Amino acid sequence: MTDLVVISLERWDNVWRRNQHLVAGLLRSDPGLRVLFVEPATDPLHDLVSGRRPRFGRGLRRVQLDGVADGRLRTFQPTKLLPRRLDPRSDRRAAGQVRRVASRVGFEHPVLWVNDPTGAEVLQLTGWPALYDITDDWLEADRTEAEHERLVRDEALLMERCAEVVVCSRGLQATKGEIRDVTLVPNAVDVEDYRVPRPRPADLPAGAVAVYVGTIHRDRIDIDLCVATARALGKRGSLVLVGPAPLEAADRDRLAGAGVVLLGAKDRSEVPGYLQHADVLVVPHVVTSFTESLDPIKLYEYRAVGRPVVSTPVAGFRDGADSRVVVAEPSEFPRAVTLAVPAGSVFPEGADAPVDSWADRVEAMKRVLDRTG
Repeated sequence: MTDLVVISLERWDNVWRRNQHLVAGLLRSDPGLRVLFVEPATDPLHDLVSGRRPRFGRGLRRVQLDGVADGRLRTFQPTKLLPRRLDPRSDRRAAGQVRRVASRVGFEHPVLWVNDPTGAEVLQLTGWPALYDITDDWLEADRTEAEHERLVRDEALLMERCAEVVVCSRGLQATKGEIRDVTLVPNAVDVEDYRVPRPRPADLPAGAVAVYVGTIHRDRIDIDLCVATARALGKRGSLVLVGPAPLEAADRDRLAGAGVVLLGAKDRSEVPGYLQHADVLVVPHVVTSFTESLDPIKLYEYRAVGRPVVSTPVAGFRDGADSRVVVAEPSEFPRAVTLAVPAGSVFPEGADAPVDSWADRVEAMKRVLDRTG
């Protein structure tokens, strides 16, 4: 395998998710590999309607990555000029852009790695040998009827025509495995990075803190539960949410009014500091069929730093046997967090449990990609 086109659900930025960890590891382990990482398209018209400054796609760029020669990793971010309801062929047009850009950078017979289901259009247009990496069950997410129908069509094509299907969680293995053979490649963490002591981040509130690190989105986060937890903490401490927060203004106002501290997205190099200095780490997730499909990366990050954890009964945290994890129903969650703050212990106490590493996942994904190609 020498060339790989990745259709990603996320941008290549400083907030690393599964795709970035795996792609970076593959590039470092195989000096002959080249990657075109396709980011989600920008939607300037939607930005304008939503009252935001319109953003246009950044096009084709070279990305510098430690340990990887220049030019082996490129990203491509297209621009969606019109919504699907006005341009039903917008996804096919985007697929055509991907094919042209791949040809421009010299990719003659690449392997296609689809994470965003819209990559079904690229597969249909190109016929490249393909892998479908399922990290969330979007068929169970709360979406409009038109969006749900499109997701159903795209996933059906991917499940039928991809040479390999990878899932990240036991939940997905059970549901998608009923349709066809799948390979389980869970998430992980760079353990060593999370166990090097870091200074307390300057924007972390003084006093005891209950910290959540991850994407703050209604698909995952229980806004009502966060409000109740912050109010229950009162003067005992602060509930701090660290990560991208694509929330409506009304949700932001509710959280702020209850005393929840939103710190926004952080560079991946800064994340361990927030985890290490938490009195308790929290997972105020909704419990839905969508969250049942997840294998939260925070499960591994939290375990790496060994801090006490309070979680709603969601997959991963609910199923473990770690004595430092308290699983609480939403009605009991605020009280469980207040009892855990302050913890009385400090990092690195407890940071000694074995944790799965991204290096192992890279090897597993390499085997899948070799079979695909």
